[in-house]
Amino acid sequence: MAPNLSGYHRALDLFEDMVGGVPGDRWSAPSPCPEWTARDVTGHVIAGQYAILALATGRPAPDAPCRPGVFAADDALQAWRTARKECDAALTPEALRRPIPFGTLGEVPLIDFLGASVLEPLVHSWDLARATGQPARLDPGLVHHAFATAQVVAAGLRRDGRLGPALTPPRGADEQTRLLAFLGRAAEPAATRPAD
Repeated sequence: MAPNLSGYHRALDLFEDMVGGVPGDRWSAPSPCPEWTARDVTGHVIAGQYAILALATGRPAPDAPCRPGVFAADDALQAWRTARKECDAALTPEALRRPIPFGTLGEVPLIDFLGASVLEPLVHSWDLARATGQPARLDPGLVHHAFATAQVVAAGLRRDGRLGPALTPPRGADEQTRLLAFLGRAAEPAATRPAD
């Protein structure tokens, strides 16, 4: 694993932990993402791995179904692990140098895109946690990184209708709560961590 991909891999590890912690009877539970269940959220992030695989290899991305849960049908954890393994195998040094389109920034190397891709699995880890009753405390370092990314990409996502309006966070909210509010998610402030 390249050192500058450590945050990306930590975000994927967190998401995998959340998928593995979903009780069997909670896959159809509604998530904070409108009209999506826990399975849909999981399928969406799985589809994201296949989209990155397509960027790495130059092959077409899979068609996006109207219900992303099809990517997580049956054994969602195994479907996630398969997608992640295939994507990881494609992230060769050559692939990581491949220029890819990145919105208004033009083209960036895939490795830089992956650095910004922490946002997606991180926030959907929270969505999955909320949908399935799991603890929703996120890695503060990843939250800080993801918030910086969100401020760059949110306007385009809102313009495309893929992200709702920002909410006003509670006074004194921690960074996780402010990030979630910026992304249109209402959340109670995360528990304060004891001082180290």
